[in-house]
Amino acid sequence: MTEINYWLMKSEPSVYGINHLKDEQETLWDGIRNYQARNFMRTMEIGDQAFFYHSNCKPPAIVGLMEIIGTKIIDPTQFNPNEKYFDPKSLKKAPRWDCVKVKYLKIFTNPMSLNDMRELYSSEEMPVLRKGNRLSILPISQAIAKDLTRRLE
Repeated sequence: MTEINYWLMKSEPSVYGINHLKDEQETLWDGIRNYQARNFMRTMEIGDQAFFYHSNCKPPAIVGLMEIIGTKIIDPTQFNPNEKYFDPKSLKKAPRWDCVKVKYLKIFTNPMSLNDMRELYSSEEMPVLRKGNRLSILPISQAIAKDLTRRLE
C-alpha cells in the first residue's frame, strides 16, 4: 500500500468554508486559475488528504481535514460565461482547468493559526509560510502532516 499524500488547500470562509463542506459532505474543488496550483491538483490521488485552510480572514488558520475522492475532473466553471471562473480561452475540446472532488472528514477542535505555524515550522517545512506564496494548493510533507494532525486534534 502506498502512502497517501497531504495537501494544504485554501479557501476564504466567506466564499466557501469548512462549514459549507461539512453541510454538503462532498464538493468539487473548482475555480483554480493558477497553473502551478492546477498542476499540484493533477498529481493528487484518490485517498490523499488535504488540510482545509481558511484564508483572507482573522486569523487565517488550518481548520479541518478533507479527503480527495475524485481526480482529473474537468472544471465545469471554465465553460460557463455566467460563472466567476469562466475562461473564454478554454475550449471544451482542449480544457485548461481541472478540479478534484473532496469529502469532509472533520473540523479540528484546535485550529492552527498562521502565527502558530510560524512559531512551529520553518518556511521550508510549511510552504504556506514562504514570503509571497499565494498558491491556493500546496503540498505538505508526511512528517509535517503527522505533526499537524497530532497538534490539531
